[in-house]
Amino acid sequence: MQRFTSERPVGPASEERDQLWICEHPPVYTQGLAGKPEHIFMPGDIPVVQTNRGGQVTYHGPGQVMGYPMIDLKRAGYFVKEYVYRIEEAVIKTLFHFGVTGHRVAGAPGIYVRLSDPCGHPPLEQRPRMGATNHQDPDFTGLGKISALGIKVSRNCTYHGVALNVAMDLEPFSRINPCGYSQLQTIDLSTIGVQVSWQDAADVLGQKLATYLAP
Repeated sequence: MQRFTSERPVGPASEERDQLWICEHPPVYTQGLAGKPEHIFMPGDIPVVQTNRGGQVTYHGPGQVMGYPMIDLKRAGYFVKEYVYRIEEAVIKTLFHFGVTGHRVAGAPGIYVRLSDPCGHPPLEQRPRMGATNHQDPDFTGLGKISALGIKVSRNCTYHGVALNVAMDLEPFSRINPCGYSQLQTIDLSTIGVQVSWQDAADVLGQKLATYLAP
């Protein structure tokens, strides 16, 4: 990703095509630029890799779909804040495809599910609001994080990306404070009763990302 981003021609006149990588990782913890060592307290035999993405520590492993969009934002015509919104919207629409309602939480990038009612539509009280100035710490009571987001922008081009938990061994998340939050529960589609194959989830997420990240 870094090599492609550093070498690609950029700007409106460039004919270099954007790329979207969809993949699955072996067990690994990745630490973002804001990561603190104390949030990884029992890695065991799972390697910890330092990265240059934003955010803090998370876990990647089998049963999780990874999406890595490499987008020339200048050519696409939108900025980083909208880029993040578009990625989150692609995840929300992917979850909706499988009958699940995804939610945003103000101040905590990623997508969350209401554990007591994964398919219910009532919006969260702490959802992002236009013009809101309340910067209280998010309250994750009753929520599970199903999708994590960590990006990097260089030369107006994006890399790193988004993870969607499909059917994982969630135990490794208990050895860290996911995304730096000690009270954050991580879930997957299987946990909330949605049985879907990795390939089916990957196909839908890939299609939604391609749609919502288009110029």
